[in-house]
Order: sequence, then structure tokens, then C-alpha cells
Amino acid sequence: MTPRVQLVAPKGRGAHRTIAQALSAAADGDEIRLAPGAYRERVLLDRSVSLLPEQGTGTVRLTTPEPGLPVVELAAPHAVLNGIVVEGADPARPAVVMLSGSAELTDCQISGGRIEVAGSASALLRTSRIHRAALAGVHLTTSGPVVLEQCTIEDIDGTGVVVDGQAAATLTETEVRRVTGSGLRVRGEARAAFRDCDTVGAGRNGLLVEERASVLLLDCRLRDTAGDGVQVTGSSPRVGPDHERPGAAEGGVVLVGCEVLRTGGDGVAVSRDADVLLRDCQVRHTAGSGVTAAEDCGVEVVDCQVSRPGGSGLFAGARARLSVRGTSVRGSAANGVLAMDSAQLQLAESALADCAFTAVHLGGQARATLETIRVGPTPEHGVRATDQAELSLLGGRTVDCAMSGLHLEAEATATVDGLTVLRGRSGVTTTSSGDLLLADCDIRRVERAGMSLSRGSTAILRNCRITETGTAGLVIEGGSNATVENCTVRDTQGSGLVVGGDADPTVTDTTVAGSGKNGLYVDERGRGTFEGCTISSTGFPAVHVGSGAKPVLRGLRVQHTDQDLDLADGAEPTIEDCTSQQVKSARWPQPGGSTRAVPAAGSAGQPEPAAPAAPDDPPEESLDDLLAELDQLVGLERVKHDVSSLVKLMQMVRRREEMGLPAPPLSRHLVFAGNPGTGKTTVARLYGRILAAVGLLERGHLVEADRSSLVGEYVGHTGPKTQRVFQEAMGGVLFIDEAYSLVPPGIGNDFGQEAIATLVKLMEDHRDAVVVIVAGYSEEMETFIDSNPGLASRFTRTLLFENYETPELVSIVERQATHHRYELTESAREALHQLFDATPRDRRFGNGRTARQTFQTMTERQAYRVAELDAPGDADLVLLKAEDLPTA
Repeated sequence: MTPRVQLVAPKGRGAHRTIAQALSAAADGDEIRLAPGAYRERVLLDRSVSLLPEQGTGTVRLTTPEPGLPVVELAAPHAVLNGIVVEGADPARPAVVMLSGSAELTDCQISGGRIEVAGSASALLRTSRIHRAALAGVHLTTSGPVVLEQCTIEDIDGTGVVVDGQAAATLTETEVRRVTGSGLRVRGEARAAFRDCDTVGAGRNGLLVEERASVLLLDCRLRDTAGDGVQVTGSSPRVGPDHERPGAAEGGVVLVGCEVLRTGGDGVAVSRDADVLLRDCQVRHTAGSGVTAAEDCGVEVVDCQVSRPGGSGLFAGARARLSVRGTSVRGSAANGVLAMDSAQLQLAESALADCAFTAVHLGGQARATLETIRVGPTPEHGVRATDQAELSLLGGRTVDCAMSGLHLEAEATATVDGLTVLRGRSGVTTTSSGDLLLADCDIRRVERAGMSLSRGSTAILRNCRITETGTAGLVIEGGSNATVENCTVRDTQGSGLVVGGDADPTVTDTTVAGSGKNGLYVDERGRGTFEGCTISSTGFPAVHVGSGAKPVLRGLRVQHTDQDLDLADGAEPTIEDCTSQQVKSARWPQPGGSTRAVPAAGSAGQPEPAAPAAPDDPPEESLDDLLAELDQLVGLERVKHDVSSLVKLMQMVRRREEMGLPAPPLSRHLVFAGNPGTGKTTVARLYGRILAAVGLLERGHLVEADRSSLVGEYVGHTGPKTQRVFQEAMGGVLFIDEAYSLVPPGIGNDFGQEAIATLVKLMEDHRDAVVVIVAGYSEEMETFIDSNPGLASRFTRTLLFENYETPELVSIVERQATHHRYELTESAREALHQLFDATPRDRRFGNGRTARQTFQTMTERQAYRVAELDAPGDADLVLLKAEDLPTA
């Protein structure tokens, strides 16, 4: 049936005089056309008709004759209003009410009251304006769907849009502005999706979410709010890992591609069991913190930018769970990240710079895992943990921190693996009575000590490097304790290792070179055991022992310095198997000579200082022993085969040279390609010693470098830096880790190119004196070698370091257990296989480092477990069980 047109006009033939008359005469599907003018009557659309102006949008105005009652009530299966102006008489009451059925409003203007959608009604509002209302502009409590497209809600004495009850609302390209309350409010069990919407100038919050509501914001902007940009005080649990695709909110509160700008409170404030995800968002110029998480909530921040907050960039407290990845925080007026109380923080692959306070501050009983973070510059510490906070820091870099790169105090504990501290006042400092473990860390060019332990502190350092520091390399103050294993301290202006009175450290297999003062300084009443260490090129005597000090010096090797040992009156060291080489005033014999005890200075029978030792070559190592040491490494079968083949080739070259025959062309420079933790540095060190044993290198020592060691900060700075590092490696191996960082993508005139050019020339000028090994990820190393023809012609051989397989990882854990006198149960071995099988072998996989971290976690969990036993036996103290494994 063709729709009929019902005309409404004040006068004229064939026209209804009122809208009510037209509705009485209309059938479903009819159009009711209104002549221009004002109509003072209540309109009840209870049938499926269209109400529209006869002569265009805005020419018809509807008002109510009864103040306090709605102007329009919609209760039809499908009613349409198009281009109508609706004026209510009471801004605090509804001007338009929808109770059932379906309604569509297009190009309408509603003022003097809100739009109320309740009951089971569904509604579509398109290109309409709602203004001059009180309490709310749009109030939705319906159980049916509601859609607003390209609407404007403004000048509201209250909230712009309220989605309540079990309503499901979608707002697209809608603007809310000049409201005295919150711009958007979602509560109850409502679900709302906002796409490309603007909230400007809210008198309270831009978005308020309460109770068990679910909200999705996609590409929205919340600006110039008097309160928080987004405040969430409860929400339903989030469904799925994220909500990247547009769609109705399925749970929790999700913001994707949104901007929160110029807020009077926090940018995003979350509390009370809420579940919130921010992805690809910008939070800028907030009066409070950028993102706040408190009171048992869970907040995930992914690939976001937080800049210029008036408080901390990210704050977590009161049992909150805050997970942050790929996010930058810049210019905060307080901390970059602050975690307090019993909050749980995960911060990965993120950068924090230009914070007014410490970049990452942990207090209370906060527990934090930081992974691959970049921190600095900052006027305080890079990372600080205090009270009873627990810190796990995996990888990352702090640069130009005016205090310490990492600082612990009170009872805080920390496990740190792979941290680089560059420049700043101090490297790592601790005054905490809690434990500190540093593994594979690199501390360089700080003004004061690289590592400093105050009284009462305890620390373990493994495979750490401290270079170019000011006052000292490693300071262990009186009353503190440390275990130092296989570390390197180089080029300190002061002493390399400083041990205070009453300190009792254990230092093994550690190298100290290039100290401006002593290599090892043991103060009055200091103690400690120093075993298997090498000390060379010191400005003062290699070892100084103060009055009353009783250190044990066992198997120390002193090289290339004026004096090996200096004893103060009353010093009482125990000296066993220590040797000196190329030392002008030596008390200790040359390698292979007899050892004689050195009594304390001032005691009876003190021998005269020995005559200066004649220069001698370094002690030769057995090639068979070195190859056996290589073979004992876990895994790396392909690498072992390649190195063995190279050794045979080098032996042949050496024999030809001895016979006077010309040597075939041979490139000793290598590319080590593979993921972190696969033993590249260990093999590089062995490779140098093997070359020395074969006779192709004079010393075979290893010098480690990276971009910061080679590349300068201004024109003319790079060449001398590269030359200095290369000179240090003369006679040995120069190992450049992450070599591809010398040619960063997208930067054409980077100083790294100058470092490469300098390096290529030095390799040519000293082709027989230095072996260069470049290392890094496989794909990046191919790009690096291809970046310069000189590199491609000199690095013709690549050794591939493959990820460790599960049995090899288990073997590493077993070796760690044996070394530290633990035993693994059979169930623990089976659980280790399952754990490593389930561990992804992606670029974040740490290989051997992962195995060592797993063993450490097992010992910690075993300690907690045994502490709960009433009377633990000897077996309980050494057995590691399946229940001690970390969660996968």
C-alpha cells in the first residue's frame, strides 16, 4: 500500500489542525507533514509514522502545553522524526521520551529537557542536537539498542550522556561539550561503544564508568575536563586479550587510539576492581597523574604516550595490577612510574625521560618486573626501590641519571639481569638490608662509583662490567657484604675494588684493569677472599692492604704495573699462589715460580722487596685444554664444529709460515649471529685464547664494546673513541655486541658510519694484531655486513648460535644446582622439561640466561617453602622439587 501524506496546518483546506488529529487519521507507514510554525501540544506517536516538516529542517517547533510533561512520547513499532525542533518547558525533565518500540530522530533539535530512552525501546539519533537540559542531555536505561551518529550534546547542567541499567549504546562522531557534570557516564550493567567522539570542557570527568559497566572508546578525544579525563570505579571483567577491532564493548573498559588532554585531575583514574585497557592512546598535560591504578583494579597500558603530567606519569597503589608495554612517559612533574603499597607492576619495552623525580619509584610492598626499559635523563635516580619493595629488572638502560641508575634502600630486594647504566652520578647503589643480585650488567662512565654497597647491604654480582667510572669501580663499605664472580672493572679514575673496614666480600675470577689508583684497596680491618683475579695497569700498587686488614689473596695475577702489593703497618693478609708479571717492584714471583708468604708489615723477618721482574710473555695455555673447555659448554654443537675446523685451518697456516711458505688468505674476523644468552661472549673469549695458543695472537684477551663505546656525541669525537677501544684490544679480540646499532635504520648521517669506517681502516692497518668479532641477531647482522663493502670483504664467516633446546636448558640448570650444592628430584627434572618446552623461542627468549634465572627462582621458592617447615632436615635444604619451579 502506498503511504499517505497527512498534512497539518493552522489553516487551509484538506489539512488537519493538530498533530493529534493527523495521528488519529494516519495508518502505519503514513507521513505526517507539518506546515511551518509552532505547535503547542503533546505528541504521542503510538503508530509507525514519519513526522517531518513540510518546508525543511528547523521550520517546525513543538512545545508542550503542560509544563513538566514530555513534548514527544514515542511508543510505536517504528516512528520517525525528521528536522523537527522540540522545546521542553522544564530542563530537568524529559523533552522526548521513548518507552517501547523503535524510533529514529534525524536532523532534530531538542532543548529545554533531555532525551529519555527507557523500557524496551530502541532508538537511532542522527545529526541531531540536544542542548539546554539539566541533569542529563541523553539518559538511556532501555534494554534495547541505542545509536547516536554525528550528534551534538551541549550546554547541559549535568551529565552529557548517561547509559544506565542494561542499556546498550553506540555513539559515533558525537560531540559532548560545555557540561557541568561528566561528559559521558556509564553505570549499572550497561554496555557502551564510543567511536570518534569528542568530550570537551566537562565540569567533572570526561568519562565516568561505575559498577559493572562495559565501555569501548575508539579514536575518541576527552579534553579540557575539570576532573579526571577518564574515571573508572568498577567495570565488568574484560573478555579477550584486547579490543583492537571496533565493536560493542564486551567487558571491562577499553580505550584504543584515544587522546586525553588537559585534565584538571588524572588523565585516567581506575579503582575498585575495575578492568581497563589503554592501547595506542595519548595522555597529555594532566594536572594529576597520567594513569592511576588503585584498589584491586587491573590496568593494562600498551603502546601509549604519556607526556607532561602534573603528577606521576603512571601510578599504582593499593593492590592494583598495572601492566605497561611499549609506552613512553616524558616530562612528568613527579615520578615517571610510581608503585606503592602492595601494587603489582609490569613495565616492559617502555621509555621514561625528563621526569622531575626518580623515573621508576617502588615503595611499600610493591612488586615490580621491569623488562627492556629505557630511562633518563632524570634529576634523581633511574630506578629506586625502598621499604619492602621487590624488584625484578631484566635488560634495559638508564642514561644520565643525576643520582644513581639503580638505587635500593630500607629492606628492598632486587634481581637485575642485563641492565646498562650509562653516565650519571653513580651506577648502582644500595643501602638496603635486602638482597641484591646483579647479573650481566654493564655500568659505564659514571661520575662516582660504578657500584656502591653501604653498611648492612648484601649483593651478588655475576658477569658484570664496570668501566670508565670516577671515584671507584666497586665500593663495598664496612659492614656490608658481597659475592663478586667473573666481573670486569676497567678504567676507573680511583681504585677498582674498595673494601671497607669489617666488610667481608668474596671476589672470584674478576679482572681489574686501568685503575687510576689501586686495583684492590682493602681498608683498615677489612677482610674478604679474593681468588683467581687479574689486576693490571694500575696507577698505584695493584693491591693495598690497610692496617689490621686480614684479606685472603689466593691465585691473584698482577700484570703491567709498577708495584704488586702495598702493606700498611699491621696488615695481616693471607697470600697463596699469587704471581706478578711485567711488574717493576714485585713481591710475588713470576708465573711458574715458587710462592713465598708475605708477612704483615712491621713483623719480624719481613723479607726485602724482590727485584723487579724481567718482562716475560704471558703463560701459554694448552690448545687441547682450551678445546676441551669449549667442548664442555652446553649445546652449541654447530659452533663447536666450526671453531674446531677453524683451529685446524689455523694450525695449517701456522705450519706453512714456520716452513717459510706463503700463508693462504685467511680472515680471522667472525660474525656471531643468534639470540641473547646463547654463549656468544663466552665463545669469543675462548676464541681469543685459542688464537693465542695457536700463535696467531700475542695475548688473546677479550675487549667488549658496543655502540656507546665507539660512537661519539659530536663531530670529531667518534674516530678517537673507536681508535682507543681498538688499541685496548691489540693482541687480542675486539668483541662488538649489537653491532647493527652502528647503522640505525632510517638515519643516513649517523656517527655510527664514521665508527665503521674507522674500524675498517684499523682492521686493515693491524690485520695480524687484532681479531674483530661482531655479534647480534641474525637478520640485523646480515643488514649490518651489507651496509659497508669494507665489512663484507672482512667478515666472510658467520657462526650461527642457535637457541638452546630443552635438554640443554635442563642441563644448564643441573650444572647450576651442582655448583651451588643443590640436588634436583626426578619430578623437578620432568617439570623443567615441561616448563622449557612451553617457553616461546622468540626474540625475548634468554636461552642460558633464562635457565639461570629459572634456577635462581627455584632456590628462592625452595627457601620460602623450607622456611615454613617446623624442623627441616639436611635433605630439605638441598632438594629442589617440582613445586619450586616458577609458573610457566
